[in-house]
Amino acid sequence: MALSFSLFDKSGADVRAFLSSLAPGFFVSVLIAVSAAFLSDHYGVPAMLMALLLGIAFHFLAEEGRCVEGIAFTSRTVLRIGVGLLGARISVELLMGLGLDLIGLVVAGVILTILFGWFGAKLLGRGWRFALLTGGSVAICGASAAMAIAAVLPRNEQSERNLIFTVLAVTMLSTIAMVAYPLIAQAFDLDDLSSGVFLGGTIHDVAQVVGAGFSVSEQTGETATLVKLIRVAMLAPVVLVLSLGIRHFVENADPGTKRPPLVPFFVLCFLAFAAINSIGLIPAAVSNFMGDLSRWALLIAIAAVGMKTSLRTMFDVGGQAIVLIVAETAFIGAFILVGIKILGA
Repeated sequence: MALSFSLFDKSGADVRAFLSSLAPGFFVSVLIAVSAAFLSDHYGVPAMLMALLLGIAFHFLAEEGRCVEGIAFTSRTVLRIGVGLLGARISVELLMGLGLDLIGLVVAGVILTILFGWFGAKLLGRGWRFALLTGGSVAICGASAAMAIAAVLPRNEQSERNLIFTVLAVTMLSTIAMVAYPLIAQAFDLDDLSSGVFLGGTIHDVAQVVGAGFSVSEQTGETATLVKLIRVAMLAPVVLVLSLGIRHFVENADPGTKRPPLVPFFVLCFLAFAAINSIGLIPAAVSNFMGDLSRWALLIAIAAVGMKTSLRTMFDVGGQAIVLIVAETAFIGAFILVGIKILGA
C-alpha cells in the first residue's frame, strides 16, 4: 500500500512539475492575446495581426529561460484545441440553406485555389509545403487554416518562418479586402445576396468577412458569414486529405522522417463537433461559447507562434512568396466573381 501511494505521489509530483514548466510560457501567450484583443476592440486593428506582431516582439522569451516549454506547448497543442472547437459552429442545415449551386461554387473555389497555389509555387521555385500552406490559408479561412495545415506538414528549418509569413500576409490581405471588396461588388452591380457570396467566398479571415458584409447591408453580412462558414467547414476534409497524402509521401520519399498520424485528433474533434451540432445536440449558447473559446485558443496560439519566430527570418522569405500569395488571393476573387455572374446569383 505504501508503495502504491508512493508511486501516486511521484506521479502527481511529475504532473505538477510538468504543468509548472508550461505555465510561464502559456500565461505570457495569454497576456499577449488579451493585449491584442484590447487593441483590436479599441483601435479596429485585426486581433490576429496584433497578437502576431506583439509575439514577435517577445521572441527572446522563446530562445531561452522558463517560458520556452510553455510557448512550444501553446503554439502546438492550444492551436489544435482551437481548430477542433471550430466544428461546433458548423451544421449541415446551416450550409444547405444557401443552395447547392452556390455551395458547389465555393467548394470548387477552395479546391482550385489550392491547386493554383501548388502549380504557382512550382513556377516560382517554392516548395510544396509552402504551396499547401499559402494555398490552403487563402482558400479556406486565413490564419486559422494556416495554423491547422502547418500542424500536419512535416517540419523543416523554414516551417516557423513560412507560417509567420503566411499568417501575416493573409491577415493584411484580408484587411485590405475588407475595405476594397465591397467597392468591387458595387462596381459590378452585385445585389445583396451576390455581394454576400462574393465577400464570404473570397476574404480570408472570418472577422474581416463579417466587417465587410455588414458594412454593405444586413442581408449581405448574414450571407457572407454563411458562405464563410462553408469554407471553414472545408478545413477538416482538406487537412484530412493533406494528412493522408503527406503520410504516404513521407513514407515513400523519406523513410527516416517521422510520419504524421493517420487522422489528426483535432480533425476528428472538428468532425465530431460538426456532426453533433448538425443533429441539434449542441444548444446555441454552448455553440457560441465553443466558438468564442476557439477564437481565444487560436489567438493565444498565434501569439506563441509569433514568439517562436525571429523577425530577421521574415526577410529571407523572398519576393516569390509575396507574388504567390497575392496571386492566390486574386485567383479566388476572380473565380468566385465570374462564378456568380455565370450562375446569375
